[in-house]
Amino acid sequence: MAVEIGIGMLGLGTVGSGVVKWLRENGEVIEKRTGLKLVLQGIADIDLERDRGLELPPHILTRDAEAVINNPKVQIVVELIGGTSHAKKYILHALKLKKPVVTANKALLAEDSAQIFQEAEKNATGVFFEASVGGGIPIIRVLRDGLVSNRIKSIHGILNGTSNYILTRMEQAHSSFAAALKEAQKEGFAETDPALDIDGIDTAHKAVILASLACGFKVPMSAVPVEGIRALAALDMQYALELGYRIKLLAVIEGKDGKISVRVHPALVPQASILASVGGVFNAVLIRGDGVGDILCYGVGAGRDSTASAILSDIVEAARDLTCRAAGADCHAAGAASGFCRRIFGFRPGGSSDGLRPAGEEEVRCYLRLTLLDKPGMFGQVGALLGRHSISIASVLQKENCRGKHVPVILITHHAPENAFREAIKELDVMPGVGAKAVCIRIEDF
Repeated sequence: MAVEIGIGMLGLGTVGSGVVKWLRENGEVIEKRTGLKLVLQGIADIDLERDRGLELPPHILTRDAEAVINNPKVQIVVELIGGTSHAKKYILHALKLKKPVVTANKALLAEDSAQIFQEAEKNATGVFFEASVGGGIPIIRVLRDGLVSNRIKSIHGILNGTSNYILTRMEQAHSSFAAALKEAQKEGFAETDPALDIDGIDTAHKAVILASLACGFKVPMSAVPVEGIRALAALDMQYALELGYRIKLLAVIEGKDGKISVRVHPALVPQASILASVGGVFNAVLIRGDGVGDILCYGVGAGRDSTASAILSDIVEAARDLTCRAAGADCHAAGAASGFCRRIFGFRPGGSSDGLRPAGEEEVRCYLRLTLLDKPGMFGQVGALLGRHSISIASVLQKENCRGKHVPVILITHHAPENAFREAIKELDVMPGVGAKAVCIRIEDF
């Protein structure tokens, strides 16, 4: 006989509607596979009049989130309202009542999770957040469970479908950034205000969560350098292709010499690499473990249905924890160590790194696009300037048919400290004969 578990949901937007839809359509499948009958006991949302294409019993709908949390029939609270202030208050309230919480709130987890995880541990309950990174891709479980025996050496992720769609269209249609963004908005892949996506903030939130899981300590958002895709031009996409690369917005997490670096930026990735083939709104995460080697997690990284799939998976995991407790297992004392319960307290120690590497210390190589006055001696001046910063040039690309007073020159460099590039570009941008600011994009060779 199935065990009935009461669910309370805060937020009935796009993702919340998807959870209701798939719980109805696949509830019997879940029950047959797990022996758990998931029952919606309450849903809170500020807008109860909007038609979401769902028929819901009026008695479970309310504008009062506290009433849903306090409902004795609600055993698991699902937070889908987003933001940080109200969401945090409701999550803490649920945890104080010893009710596990399922959330997709990446911003809250990345920026202000310490008190939440402390409250969960204090009350011997859990916070489940698979849907916070990668939509329906089960990347959290891969890091937390599937690779538990590995030290994570690196993670390279395409974690934002909006940005990836824009970059794909810029390459395929030779579109400007503005035109590709407009197309993404028309197709429903970009918000009216897309800043969080195109400026890399959404990717950075996800990178912080993955880094904290992989390394076992909370990585602060303030320690993550973030660069978006606004400054990229179709010209750079085409030059990258000619050089054997594609440009992707990457989250990069790397461990070296006991320190980790976490960063978000556009990067040239080799066309032969599997990440280069990830196009459109798809996400992918390439993980390198010391034992397993390289593995790839790939799928639709956002949207109603894929995110709802991850949330329902977390609800099942939280429900199994509740049944463990009901069966009398001492999960708080023994389960966290033995793994018999699925309670998730936060970012557990277990990585091989002792701290964060200061930004700018990494050895990198770069793609540089310079706009130079077409006269003898200009390239020699550029080479001398780069040499003063210990940056050597690996290759040069300049088209013969370029016309005009200034012409684009593409340089691929050897490795040098990132800070050296920053200082060199400051000088390049004010050097006589340079017609526009330099474009500098890192190259990730994996």
